[in-house]
Amino acid sequence: MNAVLVFLLMSLFASTIRRSWRTILNQSTPHPTLSRAMHIQSIPMWEGTGNNYAYLVVDDKSKEAVIIDPANPPEVLPVLKDKTKNGDIKLSTIINTHHHHDHAGGNKEILKHFPLPIFGGKDCDSVTNTPAHKSTFSVGEAIKATALHTPCHTQDSICYFFEDGTDKAVFTGDTLFIGGCGRFFEGNAEEMHEALNETLASLPDDTKVYPGHEYTKGNVRFAKRVLENDAIKKLEEFAQNNKETQGKFTIGDEKQHNVFMRVNDPSIQKSVGYDKPVDVMRALREMKDRA
Repeated sequence: MNAVLVFLLMSLFASTIRRSWRTILNQSTPHPTLSRAMHIQSIPMWEGTGNNYAYLVVDDKSKEAVIIDPANPPEVLPVLKDKTKNGDIKLSTIINTHHHHDHAGGNKEILKHFPLPIFGGKDCDSVTNTPAHKSTFSVGEAIKATALHTPCHTQDSICYFFEDGTDKAVFTGDTLFIGGCGRFFEGNAEEMHEALNETLASLPDDTKVYPGHEYTKGNVRFAKRVLENDAIKKLEEFAQNNKETQGKFTIGDEKQHNVFMRVNDPSIQKSVGYDKPVDVMRALREMKDRA
């Protein structure tokens, strides 16, 4: 009987020890958490003519949101009103990349429905805040935004670099397109070279590019006139098979398939007849303008 009693007591003690260790382990071992990144919704505008994009960027945790270049209110306001009504977003700011009407022309109408601050270049309609070059601001709890001045297309052009953990995006307006760049309306080749190949090229290579227009097919047609490489062939194939290309390519990709970001490429220099980067940039843009 004593042996049986000892055996039962030892079994009970062992069972208690196992339960205790399971409790300790469950309390000390963190459960995996889902990584949440900013949400970016493209809003196409004037499809078939300007092929513009507005962008709604949302901090998933706080639901704070900004709207970038809401130039055509009839196409943008229904999205904003619906998401606000449903509690999906808390719109805090309107952001403009530059003052052209097809980017900032909707500000007054948007303000009638959402009286909010407007961040943008000094010439943007109803602007309330022009962030300094490389200054930062927050969107919600997790998104850090950096303003990057890129004068050339207009003198008040600003690109916005957004970071949320490892997720990175840059909203480039009419400075950088997928496979191309904007016209030099208010600037020159030296300014565009600095904007593309110094300011934007310095961003992390995995930064996704969100331009102001869907111009990729035309940009590829021009690129093939001065350079043939695998990256341009891949871009052409994607553009032919996809209606939209925004957010599908990165700064690293642009360095491979965007001829305006390859002004040091000997093949391009030979095609345009110049070897200095600024001269190559000028020649490329003049050729593109005539195309």
